[in-house]
Amino acid sequence: MARITVENTTLVVTVEGLDKLWALKSRLEIPLVNVRGATHDPGIIRERKGVRAPGTHLPGVITAGTWHHEGERIFWDVRIPAKAIVIELADERYTRLVVEVDDPRAVVTLIEQATTR
Repeated sequence: MARITVENTTLVVTVEGLDKLWALKSRLEIPLVNVRGATHDPGIIRERKGVRAPGTHLPGVITAGTWHHEGERIFWDVRIPAKAIVIELADERYTRLVVEVDDPRAVVTLIEQATTR
């Protein structure tokens, strides 16, 4: 699971618990100007992920780490698809972040409000 906060002009994604090990990341910092938006998308888990490099995938258990799909680099950290959100980025290493959060609606609202300031 990930914890998402906004610190000044930066979106901070903190990967928590053992997910740090599976995702091979513990923290991502993205300038808010590069965040295009966020959506709650439980169905994203069924989407083709591409090539894992590096990361972990155990179907029905966890998808975590960096994936390459159709020229895009996507960061995943999802165990429970119902709690998955997708954060669209521009001019960043990743084009999307697909992460599980405790309260998807609240986190999407937080991101949307922060990016419209």
